[in-house]
This record gives sequence, structure tokens and C-alpha cells, in this order.
Amino acid sequence: MSLAYRETGDLGEALARVAREPAALDLFRETLTPATFAHMLDDLASASGKSVGKRREGVCERAFRACHDPREVAYVTKILTGDLRIGLREGLVLDAIAKAFERDATAVRRAAMAAGDVGAVALAACSGDLEDIAIRYGAPIGFMLATPMTFGSSYRELAAGTWLVEDKYDGIRAQAHVRGGSARLFSRTLNDISRSFPEIIEALAACPHDAIFDGEIVARRGDAVLPFRYLQPRLQRADPSEELRAEIPVQFIAFDVLAAGDRFLLDEPLVERRTEVAALIARSESLALAPWHTLEPNASPESIAELFDAARVRGNEGLMLKRTDAPYVPGRRGKWWLKLKRELSTLDVVVVGVEWGHGKRKKMLSDYTFAVRRSESNGELLTIGKAYSGLTDAEITEMTTWFLEHQTGSQGRMLTVAPEIVIEIAFDVIQKSTLHQSGFSLRFPRIARIRLDKRASDANTLADVESVYRAMLDREGVDV
Repeated sequence: MSLAYRETGDLGEALARVAREPAALDLFRETLTPATFAHMLDDLASASGKSVGKRREGVCERAFRACHDPREVAYVTKILTGDLRIGLREGLVLDAIAKAFERDATAVRRAAMAAGDVGAVALAACSGDLEDIAIRYGAPIGFMLATPMTFGSSYRELAAGTWLVEDKYDGIRAQAHVRGGSARLFSRTLNDISRSFPEIIEALAACPHDAIFDGEIVARRGDAVLPFRYLQPRLQRADPSEELRAEIPVQFIAFDVLAAGDRFLLDEPLVERRTEVAALIARSESLALAPWHTLEPNASPESIAELFDAARVRGNEGLMLKRTDAPYVPGRRGKWWLKLKRELSTLDVVVVGVEWGHGKRKKMLSDYTFAVRRSESNGELLTIGKAYSGLTDAEITEMTTWFLEHQTGSQGRMLTVAPEIVIEIAFDVIQKSTLHQSGFSLRFPRIARIRLDKRASDANTLADVESVYRAMLDREGVDV
């Protein structure tokens, strides 16, 4: 099985290769049809209680037993794992619905965002009732995304239009749905995280009007926004204790609104949505309105750097710059919203392990585990992180050849390699961690470049890592 997975990089294809007919005749074996599989998926979704794991395992076993050929095994696996990889995104389905029933594509997309159910939209398009679909509170909408800007550039992106400036918070992006005196919170991955932040839910429920807000959850003490690492103990912690809530107070900072009552505001310009946010938010210790101001016309790089430094002093990551006439475009990354961050530092590290990628990179060794030296006199390598972004496919292909020629062992999809390749890693935050041998981990590590001009003996040491960590704490005003 592990060999098949390594060769294909796809769990479904790997299982299809090793699938066999049941050893014994099963008189009660089901026949797999779209309808029977849909019922199995419903059973899978409804499983709950103390034995939820066994129930879900049983449903999955039923599905696989019902498969009569390897291709069925492959696609059942892909559907169960959400890894179908056929390029059929929701947007294409919506375009197909619009074309099939001769409806306006924009109206179909708006109805889909309101309903949160593509099937319901298809039925409404068929019957001509798209305009009757009401906003479905509790069904999260895709988040609008920002495009990075290079720090210290000429900022040509800001030449056209008028821009609002706000701090980029070091927290968790979240969408808040307020309806009828109750509220729910959704993460950027559209998961319900309400139980992890009961104080925010309570504050949102006090808002006087139904609305869907976009914002950021931050750890906050007094007027200071705390670094992300303070927020981490609250993540994935449902029903936090009173002690934890007191130790790590959190706040939802609202900076946009997608709906108010039964009105969708996505097509309204940002400057008007800002006015709506201010009117709809009931401010409290757990709920705040993001401050912003208009960027001066033809602002110089030096003035933008001053604004950036001021945001960092306030404990935030950097700046967000948003066009005042920008609509809210769910799930898209364009030039309406821009984000300005600066890497904390870079480290020269040694690649000690590589892993086969997935999807289009399934035949490339694209995931690099890297390490720093213990000291100047002790060359022992201590792992500190893993990165898979930053290199081009051509660079990864070239390095794959080298790593295959210099592998020293393997375990599943992971290969250990001769510790000779040095890469420069950029990152946003460094924090203590028991996950890696160095005792540290890097947040958002990215491969800046391959340092073919350096040897492993030139890589940074653990003392260098500790120095960067102390400098970060000094900037944040934290005692080491």
C-alpha cells in the first residue's frame, strides 16, 4: 500500500491498485449507486455521540464493500476525502446552471451566496425563482482575500483610486453571523468555531440588527493586541474554562459587513459598507470596530513605511490597504485589497528530508524539512520546520533529481537526504515548540531561494535562532 501511495501520490489511486474482492461471499452486499452512496454520506454526516468514530468507520466500510471494481474504490476514496481533483469548482457549476436555464450568471452567483446550497439554486433557476432566495444566516460565505505587496517598493499599485488604510491584525480571520439575538462564528476554512469563543458570541448576540460581519479574532489585554502565539491555546479548544478565558481575553474586530437584515451588501462600495458596520456593531470588551483612515493622495513610500512602523508598534502585523470603491468579492484575491507585511527575518538552513508532493506535484519532491546547526563547533543538525512554497516547478524538478540521487533512507513518502543543500527561509514569527528538535518553529515559512553558494557548515546555528527570537520579543516589549 505504501509503495502504491508513493508511486501515485493519490490515496484513491493507491487503494484502487490494492483493492481485492471480499474473501467470502457476502449475501447482503450492497450495490453502489449514486442514491445508495448519498444515503451513506448522510449517515456519515449525522454520526454523533461517544461511538461516532466506530459509526463512521462502519459507514466507510459499507461504502468500500459495495464497490465492485477498482475505479469505484478510487472515486469513493476521493469523494470521502474531499480530494476529487477534477477541476470542477463551484463557480463552474454555477456558470453551468446559468447557461442551462438561461439565467443571468451574476444573479445565479448571488443566489448561491445567499442560499449556501447549490442544489437549491439550481431548482430556483429552473423555476425562475432566483430573486425569492433569502439570505441564509448560518451558511458561511467565502472570504475576500488580499494580494501581498512588496515592502519597500514604489507601491505603484496605489496610484489609481482612493485607499483606506487599517492595521493588519495578527489573529484569526472570522465571519460572524448575527440573527435574531443569536450568533455564530466561522473560520476562513468555513468551520464553525463558535464554541471556542463564547464571550465573542455573547457580545455579537447583543447587536441590535441581523448582520454578517467580516473581521479578525485577536488576543487582547487592555489596549494592546497580543501576538498570535498568545491566541494559540484558544484554538481548537471548545468550551474554554473561565480560567483560560481570563488568562487570554479575546476580541472580534469587525472591518466589513456582507449583509444587513435581508439586504446583501456585496456590491456596495467599501466606503458605504464601512458606514453600515459602524451602525450595526454593539461595541464591548469582546467586540470592536476596526479603526481606519484614508491614505493621503500620492503617499510616498516613506510615509507608508511610517504607517507600517506605527502598526507594528501597536502589536499588529502590518497594513491593509483597500480601495474605497471596492465591492466584496468572496473567495477572490485581486487588486481591490492589498496587504503589506515584512518578514521577521530569514535563516539559512539545511534540507535533511523531502517528501513527495500532491496533485500536479505528486511526482516531485516538493516538501522540504530543514534544520539548523547546534553550534559553530558542533555541526549536529536540529530540525526547525518544513516548507513547500517559494520555488518554481522547474526548480523543484531539478532538485528532485538531486535528492533522488542523494537519498539516504525512506519511510513511506518521506526521504532522508544527504545534508548538503542550503535554502534561505523567510518567515513571519518564530516561537518555542516541542514539535522540532531545535525547540523552535517558524510561522508561515517560505523558501526564499536555494543557496547553492553555501555549504551546510555555513547554515545558521541554534544561537542565531535564539537571537532572532529574543529580538522579536524585545520589539513586542516582552520580558525574556
